[in-house]
Amino acid sequence: MICSICKKGETSVVDSRPTEDGTAIRRRRLCVCGGRFTTFERVQFREIMVVKKNGRKSSFDRDKLSKSIYISLKKRPIDTETAEKFISKTSRALEELGQSEIPSSIIGTMVMEGLKELDPVAYVRFASVYRNFREEKDFVQFVDKLDVYKKR
Repeated sequence: MICSICKKGETSVVDSRPTEDGTAIRRRRLCVCGGRFTTFERVQFREIMVVKKNGRKSSFDRDKLSKSIYISLKKRPIDTETAEKFISKTSRALEELGQSEIPSSIIGTMVMEGLKELDPVAYVRFASVYRNFREEKDFVQFVDKLDVYKKR
């Protein structure tokens, strides 16, 4: 494994344990440079191709999904473990669809529905990018439709 700090391949595993949900192995690594970092080992059932709106296809990238979810959850009261469980659950759900090609719209909708339950603010943040909000009125119209924010 290449060290994320010095970019050399002289690392050793210090600790190895399954993640809480049992879908991956978490490994703590130590490099000869003294750097420590964590890696995750996951089973990949099949190669999934994401079909973009313009028809282009690209390989499903769990890290890209993870990054977009973490951006939505930034400064929200959701711990890393909960976020990782959500990302794993979403990835597994995509694999369980049993399709080799999945439209990006299905992935976006799946993430939005999950975030809606997890954190309403993260849901709106993700939706603003996914639905490409351009103006303030786009936000207002979207939030007005949410039950969470309606006055009681």
